[in-house]
Amino acid sequence: MAVARAHLESLLRARRLDRTLTTAIAITDTRDPRDDSAIAATGITALDAYLGGGFPRGQLSELVGARSSGRASVMLQVIAAATARGELAAIVDALDMFDVESANAAGVDLDRVLWIRGHVVTNPGMCRDLNQRALEQAIRAFALVLQAGNFGLVVFDAAEAPVEALRRLPFTTWLRLQRMIEGSPTACVLVGTDAMARSSAGLTVRLGGWSATASAERPRARFGPRLFDGLDVAARVISARRMPRDRELVDDGGVPLRTRANADV
Repeated sequence: MAVARAHLESLLRARRLDRTLTTAIAITDTRDPRDDSAIAATGITALDAYLGGGFPRGQLSELVGARSSGRASVMLQVIAAATARGELAAIVDALDMFDVESANAAGVDLDRVLWIRGHVVTNPGMCRDLNQRALEQAIRAFALVLQAGNFGLVVFDAAEAPVEALRRLPFTTWLRLQRMIEGSPTACVLVGTDAMARSSAGLTVRLGGWSATASAERPRARFGPRLFDGLDVAARVISARRMPRDRELVDDGGVPLRTRANADV
C-alpha cells in the first residue's frame, strides 16, 4: 500500500498536481497583505481585510452569487483596482454582457483592459450544442490569455451561462488552467452563479445577504447627494487553506462591504 501511494504521489508531482491533491492543507496563511507580488487587492477595504489583502496571484479564485447579488459591482471594482495599480487586466466575457459605461463609472481604466467577447446564448431553444461550443471557445480564449502572461488580473465571467453547459465541462479543464498560472503574477477570478473550480490555495467569495438576523436578501442600494451612491453587499469568504470554516463579513454597523458609484456620476 505504501509503495502504491508513493508511486501515485510521484506521478502527481511529475504532472504538478501534488500541491492540489496530496499536500496537507495549512490552516493559516503567511502571505503579507502588503505584498503586491503575492496578492491582488480588490479595492474594497472590508473584503480585502478578510481575504488577507486580496485575491492570491497564481491561483484560481471565484466570485459567485445569484443575479442581483452585487457580483457585477464587485467584479468591476476588482478590475478598477487592478488598473489603478497600473496593471493590465483581461476579461473573457462569455455572454458578451460586459457594460463599458458601468465599468467606466466604477473607475476602470479601459485603456488597460483587454475585453474578449463571447456569444453564449441564454435561451438556445433546440440548439443546445451552440452553448457548449461557445463556452468551450470562451475557455480556449481564457487559456490563451493566461498563457500570454503580462496580465495582473484575468476575469472569466460566465455568471449568466446556462448551468448545464458549465456542468458538462470536464473538471480537468480547471486543473489544466490552474497549472497554467501556478507561480505566475496573475490573479485569476472566475465569476459565476455557483462555485466552479477554486484551486486549493484560491478563495471563493460568495455574495448574498448573510447576517445573524436576516435571511438571504439582495444588496441594499445607498442614495446620497448623488442619485446613486453604491451598494451594501454581504459576502462569505471560503478558503481551504486560510480558514477552518466559512467566515461571514460583518462590521459594527452590520454592513459587510460597500461598492461605490463613480464620483462624476
